Amino acid sequence: MSADEKIKENLYRINEQIKQACAAAGRSPSGVSILAATKSQPIEKIHAAVAAGIKICGENYLQEAERKINEIGSCVEWHFIGHLQSNKAKKAGHLFDVVQTVDSAKLASRLNDAAEKKLPVLVEVNIGEEAQKFGVMPAGLAAFIRSLSELKNLEIQGLMCMPPLLPPEQARAYFKRMFSFFQQLKILNQQNLNPKILSMGMSNDFAVAVEEGATMVRIGTALLGERKD
Repeated sequence: MSADEKIKENLYRINEQIKQACAAAGRSPSGVSILAATKSQPIEKIHAAVAAGIKICGENYLQEAERKINEIGSCVEWHFIGHLQSNKAKKAGHLFDVVQTVDSAKLASRLNDAAEKKLPVLVEVNIGEEAQKFGVMPAGLAAFIRSLSELKNLEIQGLMCMPPLLPPEQARAYFKRMFSFFQQLKILNQQNLNPKILSMGMSNDFAVAVEEGATMVRIGTALLGERKD
């Protein structure tokens, strides 16, 4: 089986798992998007994923992303999914369609100042409250989102998280809590708030994330195979 055929098969299998998870949760699969996490993956695999039907790609590092975006182009939507330093906000805002990892007032302000048009962003939540991870702590999430209301060039489209690395069933509680925050976000009335994306779940646990309300899953190795780091 060629690499292209393998990726096509992988995507079919992932979609089937999403359908099963949606059926278990009483949801429509049309409400779940797949983001291909392409960090450290060769261009050839990204082309194959796009040919198979992938419409969203996510990158973690600006330099690597810039090369890929220049080659692949705008046939897919590009999301930044890694930690973003505030001094690189301008470049990220120009390169990416969505920044998923807004986690500080300084970064949000820099993205707002650099934006030439409305920039969609997600707020990253440190749902496991882990010292070694980035993200807004749950206790400060509501206040943080309110603080972004004055940033006219940002559109808050939702939340993202990376829970502790646990077996899927043990991660379920974190996904459930994220969904409750997402529901709270949807009832807030702010002019730059358009909550429609709950980005959670990766190769090892995306089915459980979908069962608990994810609208976007970030899939790397299960789709593209092992990275060549």
